[in-house]
Amino acid sequence: MYRKMAYVLLALSAVLVLTATAFSIAAAQGNVDIYGRDLPEDAAPYEMQVWTQLCDSTRTETSLMSAITVYQRICGDTHMFDKFGDSLVDLDENLNLIPGAAERWEASEDGLSWTFYLRPGQVWSDGTPLTANDYVATYRHMVDPANAYDFVWMWQGTIEGWSEAVAGEIAPEEMGMEAVDDLTLVVRTNGARPYLPGTLYFWPPLQAAALEAIGPDYILDPATSVSSGPFILTEFVAGNRVILQANPDYKGYRTPYLRELRGIYGDQLNGSFLAFQAGDVDRVNYVHISLSDFEVIAADPMMSQNYLPNFGDFRTDYLFFDTYNPPFDDQRVRLAFAKALDRDAIVENVVGGQFGIPAYSFLAPGFPASDTAGALKDIQGFDCPAAQALLSDAGYPNGEGFPAQELKLRNESEARASWFIASAASISDCLGVEITVNNMEFSAFMEGLLARPTTVQFGAVSYGMDYLDPSNMLGVWVSTGRHSWLNTEFDTLVDQANTLVGDPEERLNMYRQAEEILVSDVGGIFLLHRIQGDLFQPYIAGDCLRPDNQGVSALHWGNDWCWGSFYITNEVDNFETYRTR
Repeated sequence: MYRKMAYVLLALSAVLVLTATAFSIAAAQGNVDIYGRDLPEDAAPYEMQVWTQLCDSTRTETSLMSAITVYQRICGDTHMFDKFGDSLVDLDENLNLIPGAAERWEASEDGLSWTFYLRPGQVWSDGTPLTANDYVATYRHMVDPANAYDFVWMWQGTIEGWSEAVAGEIAPEEMGMEAVDDLTLVVRTNGARPYLPGTLYFWPPLQAAALEAIGPDYILDPATSVSSGPFILTEFVAGNRVILQANPDYKGYRTPYLRELRGIYGDQLNGSFLAFQAGDVDRVNYVHISLSDFEVIAADPMMSQNYLPNFGDFRTDYLFFDTYNPPFDDQRVRLAFAKALDRDAIVENVVGGQFGIPAYSFLAPGFPASDTAGALKDIQGFDCPAAQALLSDAGYPNGEGFPAQELKLRNESEARASWFIASAASISDCLGVEITVNNMEFSAFMEGLLARPTTVQFGAVSYGMDYLDPSNMLGVWVSTGRHSWLNTEFDTLVDQANTLVGDPEERLNMYRQAEEILVSDVGGIFLLHRIQGDLFQPYIAGDCLRPDNQGVSALHWGNDWCWGSFYITNEVDNFETYRTR
C-alpha cells in the first residue's frame, strides 16, 4: 500500500507546484477568471481552481481526441480528452439534447438530411475561425479506411455513403456530409434517421488546417496543438502527466471556471482511492473503488455524502457467443448456459448491491424501450434443472462430451473479473462443463471480437450507450454489429424502427419486440446492469451537480457542458491537498 501511494506522490511531485505571479492583476481586481468574470461567491481564489485526476500507467494511449481513437484515449477514465473543441450537440442532466457548437439543427421535410447551424464567432486558439469544414474534415478522417479508426461502426447504415467509404468503395469526400458555408453543416442519411443528432454529440472537431499540414498528432505537441474548446494543451509527457489550461480564446457554450486540468499517472486501479484520501486527486470513478473502499466510504460521513451514484451510460455486463459454429450454434446450448447463471447470488455475494442489479435483458431500466415490467425475466432466469435438461436435449447429458470452453475477458480489473469468474463457476457447477477464464489485453480482445470470423467463441464484456436511443444499444446485436449472432427477424425489426418517424410509441414497441427476440434466441447472457457513480472531494461544486428531474444529483454521463460549471469552493482551505502543500 505504501509503495503504491509513494508512486502516486512521486508523479504528483513533478507537476503540483502552484505559482501566483500570473494572478497578481486578477487578485487586485477581485476573484476573477481569465475571461474577466467574477467567480461564484463561495469560490476559492482563482489560482486554486485546479482539477487533478489519476491516469492509468498501464494503458496503451495514443490521442486526446475521440475522433482519433475511442479505445486508446489518453487519460481515458478521467475526462482529460476532448477538451479542444465542442461537439455539435451536448446532453443536459436529463439526457436531453442541448446546443453545443451548433446553436440549432433541423431535419429536411423528407427526413433524409439534417442541417446544423454553428454558433457565430467561435475560433481556434491560433485566431482562425471554427467552420463547418473542420467538422467535415474530422468525419472524413474517421471514415477513411487508411486511418483504421476504431469506432467506424457508429454510423454504419446511418450516414449516407459511410459504409461504402469505410469499405474503400468510395472516397471519404463522397460520404454524406458537406459544409454549405462556414456556419452550415449538412448530414445526409440512409433513409430517415430520427436519432442522427444524438450520434454527433460525442465528437469535437479536429482543425482541418492542422490535420492536413501536420497530421492527427498535432494535438499532442503544445507547440502545434490548437483548440476551439474550453482548454488548451500546455504540457504532455506520455505516461507521466498531461496539463490543460483554460483557453483564453474560447467562445463556446461552456466557458470554464477551472483554470487548469491535470492528469497524473500512477496505479489507477489500486491507487486512486488512496490518492483521494491523501487529497491528491479530486474525483474517483466507481470503477476504481473496491468493495473494501466502499466500506470505508460508508463509514465516513463526509465521503458518503460526496459519493454520487447515477445510471451512467446504462451499462450492462453480459456473456456472448460465436453462434455461427458449434457448440453455440444450438439455441438450446445457449439457453442452457443462460439458465445456469445464478445472477442474484453473484450480484449479492460477489458484485455488491451498490455496483449493480441482476440483468435478464440487455436494456437497463430507464433506458428507452427497456423491460421495466420484468416481462422477459423468466426467459433466462436461473433454473438449473431446466438448464441441465436443455443441455441434455442438445446431446450433452450431464455435460458429457461438451468441449472445454475458455471465457475471454476484455482486460477487466480484478474486481470485475471476479464477476465473470463467478459466472463461469455458476454455469460449470450446474452443467458439468469445463470453463476457464482468460483476462486478455484490451486491444487483443477487441481485435478478436471484431474479426470475421471471430476468434472469441465465448466471451464477456460490458456495453453502455453512445447516444440515448435503442438504435444504438440494440445496434451492436444486428448482424453487421460486433457480435457473431444472426437473427433476421431481429435485424428487420431494428432496421424498421430505426427509420420510423411520426409514431414514437410504435417505434419503441418495435425495439421491445426486437429485444425479446435477442433474449429468447440468447444472442447474449445478461449478467447485471451497473450502478455507477463518482466520489468527489467536498470542495467540488457547480451547477453540473444540480438534481435532475428524478432528484439525482451527480455527474451524469455525457454532460460535457459540466466543464463550464465546476469550480473549487473556499472550503478547500479546511483540507490538506496538493494545492496547499
